[in-house]
Amino acid sequence: MFKQVIKGLAGAAIVLALILTACQPAPPEPTPTPTEEPAPPPDEPTPTPEEPVEEPTPTEEPAPPEERPLEGETVSVIAVWGGAELDSFRAMVAPWEEETGATVEYEGTRDIEAVLTTRIAGDNPPDVAGLPGPGQLLAWAEEGELVDVSTFLDMDALREDYDEGWIELARLDDGLYGVFIKATVKSFVWYSPPAFEAAGYEVPETWNEMIALSEQIVADGGTPWCIGLESGAASGWPGTDWIEDIMLRTALDVYDNWWQYEDISWTDDEIRNAWEMWGTIVTNEDFVWGGTTGVLATNFGEAVYPLLEEPAGCYMHRQATFIQDFLMDQFPEAVPQEDFNYFMFPPIDEAYGSPMLVAGDLFGMFNDTPAARSLIEWLISAEAQQIWAERGGFIAPNRQVPADVYPDVLIGQAAEMLATADVVRFDASDMMPSAVNDAFWSGILEFVENPDQLDQILQSIDEIAQEAY
Repeated sequence: MFKQVIKGLAGAAIVLALILTACQPAPPEPTPTPTEEPAPPPDEPTPTPEEPVEEPTPTEEPAPPEERPLEGETVSVIAVWGGAELDSFRAMVAPWEEETGATVEYEGTRDIEAVLTTRIAGDNPPDVAGLPGPGQLLAWAEEGELVDVSTFLDMDALREDYDEGWIELARLDDGLYGVFIKATVKSFVWYSPPAFEAAGYEVPETWNEMIALSEQIVADGGTPWCIGLESGAASGWPGTDWIEDIMLRTALDVYDNWWQYEDISWTDDEIRNAWEMWGTIVTNEDFVWGGTTGVLATNFGEAVYPLLEEPAGCYMHRQATFIQDFLMDQFPEAVPQEDFNYFMFPPIDEAYGSPMLVAGDLFGMFNDTPAARSLIEWLISAEAQQIWAERGGFIAPNRQVPADVYPDVLIGQAAEMLATADVVRFDASDMMPSAVNDAFWSGILEFVENPDQLDQILQSIDEIAQEAY
């Protein structure tokens, strides 16, 4: 707006000034002064000029997580496990799969030697196989089919974790062709403490006491033993364990010669005696649940079930520690040690005491791939074996697995017994050549059906041994 420079004067003066002004030329239009910005509303702060802000120095973006080193790779595995055992194996490899990005493709079969023989002949072996003994594994190693795992394993670390005995079982010349990932103690007789207590029975401490107890159970109207030999193509193998436990207690001094077939024949008295002693139980129709027909037809994993039935179908079952998995799967509410327990297969000859028969599953590698190597390294670790140990029915050959991880006193006790046993022998049949092992299994079935044919059965096995060794 324009500024006024003259304020009110006397009227005349004003008039005179106006006249004079009118007589002069009109002055130029005054230049307007800049208009001030309107004041901001009272409730808003007066803005202040922005000060220049220094731009932040760009920083590097965080690196993406490292890609899993074996993403998309697979390892084909063939082993004998099914049911609860397979569930535990899958739990064992799950962390490895998550960490590496690789996947285990599993195939289970009880006829593992036949399946692998066919696959090898067809130039299509699995990457890794889990075998129930070193006998056939070493045969394939001799044929050049297996990878020497000592070429990539840290052998010093392996010796820290494993007793030398487990390592030597899979050695051939200077190479190592298998690693044990699972151990089992076989020299146990399982029973039900409540059933024993109800019937007034005591745990036998000798072979003769065990036979006397069997006779008492029959006299009381019960069945002393449950035995099952059916196992598909491997039917008969549970009977070989009986023969081996008896051999250890009657002829320990020739046990190693026997499985190596050195200076001994299958028809020798020491071997015949073991079969005949087992025959006093297994071929006695009154001693075994279902009679001999039931023995031949019953699956080895199901044979233990009558032990916990009410009333008890049988009172004793000779089997390895892994049978606990089968019991717990069928009777999930059963409490180890309270509802079922075991005692050591009793001594026969005091001179030999009660040696411990053991077995184990070992893995051999047919295809040398980064993923297969990685899986082998994982399976022999204490971390991996602890997973299965915590689930039960498993004893870790890796001695770094602490004893307190076993889920119940029975398996923990078995692990401790294995660690402190004075005399331990590996399952003889699992150390024999495949042809002899197969003949042993078949001979067991034939003996149960025709015990009077024992001479011919042993002679037949011996003839096969002469060709196989």
